[in-house]
Amino acid sequence: MDRELFEHHLTYPLGRGHAPAGGASGVAGTRSCGDVIRFTLALDAAGTHVADAGYEVDGCGAAIAAGSAAVELVRGRTLVDAARISVAEVDAALGGLSPAKLHAAELAADALARALGGAARASAQLPPPAGDGARTRTLVAMSGGVDSAVAALLSAQDGSEVLAVTLELWADEQNDEERSCCSAQAVRVARGLAHRMGIPHLTLDLRHEFRAGVVDPFLEGHAEGRTPNPCVSCNGHVRLDAMLELADRLGAAHLATGHYARVTEHEDAAGPLLRVAADPAKDQTYMLAALAPASLARLRFPLGALEKPQVRALAAEAALPVASKPDSQDLCFLAGTSRNAFLIRHGEMEEQPGEIVDRRGRVLGRHRGYHGFTVGQRKGLGVSGREPLYVIATDPRHNRVVAGTRDELRTSRVPIRGVRLHRDGARVDGVKLRYHAPPLPARLRDDPAAGTHRHAVLELGEPIDGAAPGQLACLMDGDVVVGWGTIVADPERLALPAPGSAPRAAVLTPVA
Repeated sequence: MDRELFEHHLTYPLGRGHAPAGGASGVAGTRSCGDVIRFTLALDAAGTHVADAGYEVDGCGAAIAAGSAAVELVRGRTLVDAARISVAEVDAALGGLSPAKLHAAELAADALARALGGAARASAQLPPPAGDGARTRTLVAMSGGVDSAVAALLSAQDGSEVLAVTLELWADEQNDEERSCCSAQAVRVARGLAHRMGIPHLTLDLRHEFRAGVVDPFLEGHAEGRTPNPCVSCNGHVRLDAMLELADRLGAAHLATGHYARVTEHEDAAGPLLRVAADPAKDQTYMLAALAPASLARLRFPLGALEKPQVRALAAEAALPVASKPDSQDLCFLAGTSRNAFLIRHGEMEEQPGEIVDRRGRVLGRHRGYHGFTVGQRKGLGVSGREPLYVIATDPRHNRVVAGTRDELRTSRVPIRGVRLHRDGARVDGVKLRYHAPPLPARLRDDPAAGTHRHAVLELGEPIDGAAPGQLACLMDGDVVVGWGTIVADPERLALPAPGSAPRAAVLTPVA
């Protein structure tokens, strides 16, 4: 450790107590662990360089020195060069910290990265690459996993000037940060990987937008008896929109992601459409179905024509440390916790004991809360009959779960709402009703025209064991996604007696 460099920044901390007017801020650390750094920086009027920076700190001497070193490193740099500043560079500017003090360089780098991402989102104005034959610029969404790393690798190999971005979407002490793809730890891993690959990296803090646009609707959906699909909302309305806006700020023509999907019909005046990936086992078009054609025109999916073993082989060949990293399995905000625990913690959905009834209203048993059940569910129902019983509906209004036989569950008709058709409805010949389910033969009743429709009805070519209200219906023409809608309960199939009455017809309020 070069004591002279460290002592200089500790004794004469550059920018401490200074916050540039109109600057963007980023905070790292918590008071519970002892050190907090708040970094603020502002871009110049052209939106291309860091004009000024400063910080505040509540912590040890190493944190004070690390904040000062980060200010010195970032002032006057271009935005792109500033996005290359790593923990190692902050550490080197301090003469090399001891292992016990290295956390201070990590905190300073985290706070700087968050501030830089905020400033870029608010006021960056990078011009696109100039000159004849200039390379295109591509922004790559990196999560810290193998898929997004290989997407960045392939984008660079195609000749693009590559910048990377990682989104911080959720923070909760109950989560396992190592398993989440959107935590502060995941952002740190992705930034380190990007820097290892020689790629500038930006962090976008979208925790507020994610809570409002994804988590709150998830909680509301469960409270209303639906089974919402948060990944569809996240991809269609939160994550990719924010990254495309950032791409505009950075002069990037394209946004590349590590999703397994393809794009087709580029020349159509209505815009391109999603097409199923070459690897059907990894295909993610269902989760991307809510993307508008205008967004698809800007997106690139470098893995769309590859299979997973090929992706891992490319990562290993490039000596990427994530080549064998396991895929993320959980919803990012459920990593390390359960759905029920999350609903209790964030939605105040404590146990609400109620009745499990059949279609005639006869009580079959008890449940601990209707919000823990999904249409089509068999395991965990806790009641039995002459035939296996399934959840065929939930009744939030009366806190009931409706159970029935497989014949009562099966249907050949699926109502949907909020329908978006990018092509005429006559093209629909199939539908995916669950993420990992194969497409089913289907058609839209009355063949609605391309555009937006409040309601529509899917007629299936073969009956299915129920469709869960709240899930997405991905409307297909062969292997091409032509539209989507949200599944709602079918009121024609849900006539129940009111609680406490004799078994006679009564209307159950649909759970949609």
